[in-house]
Amino acid sequence: MASQSELHDQISAMWNLYRKYLPDVAKAYDELPMEVYKDGALPGKIKRLMALTGALVHGCRACLLFQTDQALAAGATVEEILEACAVAVSLGGTMGAGEATRVVEFLHEKGLLSEFK
Repeated sequence: MASQSELHDQISAMWNLYRKYLPDVAKAYDELPMEVYKDGALPGKIKRLMALTGALVHGCRACLLFQTDQALAAGATVEEILEACAVAVSLGGTMGAGEATRVVEFLHEKGLLSEFK
């Protein structure tokens, strides 16, 4: 399997290049997530875990890597992320399970799964 960390970095670099050429679109795009993922009736961490589940079921590799990173930054634990993956497996069957392996690899590459060894 390709390095999920490298894939995440490549996608981020290409998105930053896109932002350079269409800054107004990028700015408009950034405003919605800033509003959506802030703490409200649901904490931002929970919203990120919800987004991760959606990304897994939909099969969006860029989304699931980004949402995993954002969930971690929002204070999600590895256990919470893995449980969000379990919801995606329940909803998405084989597609959810297959995409969940990317999250597991990404967490492993970050050294966050050592406690499970």
